[in-house]
Amino acid sequence: MTLLILGLILWSGSHYFKRLMPAQRSAMGERGKGVVTLGIVAGLILMIIGYRMAAFIPVWNPPAFFTGINNLSMLLAFWVFGSSAAKGAKAWPAYKLRHPQLTAVKIWAAAHLLVNGDLASIILFGGMLAWAVGSVIMINRAEPDWTAPAPAGRATYIRLAVISLVLFSITVGIHIALGVNPFS
Repeated sequence: MTLLILGLILWSGSHYFKRLMPAQRSAMGERGKGVVTLGIVAGLILMIIGYRMAAFIPVWNPPAFFTGINNLSMLLAFWVFGSSAAKGAKAWPAYKLRHPQLTAVKIWAAAHLLVNGDLASIILFGGMLAWAVGSVIMINRAEPDWTAPAPAGRATYIRLAVISLVLFSITVGIHIALGVNPFS
């Protein structure tokens, strides 16, 4: 569990560095991008290793019907994340939401909290949810003004639907390869 917690701290600290210590980050110049990236990647690796190594300590037993809610939420998370990917005009909800990618992380984390009742999952997904909420708060305080982008056309929605389904399918395949069937 220690590696998991250290990974979350490193991930969050690396992302928050610019907001919490702007003078120090600015003083690092371009070199700072590499340092922050290294911290993020190291945090991610520690979270993965720590989560995979963590003992299964049950906290609660999620009901079986949460599996369907989780899977639909994950498909929505891919859509919301991808809605901001197009250049210029954005698909729904990115033309309405200021932080679609962080919103997608929140959906992902909440969905996984629904179906995982063990301590390591609560720490990982709860920690990522807290990080995303904190990020939105910090960004909104530092940059209160936001102009919504224009809505995208039909072609963007078609591409987004296809990409979301493909990424969802790949993610399901990865989960199954790791021994976790997201449909059972």
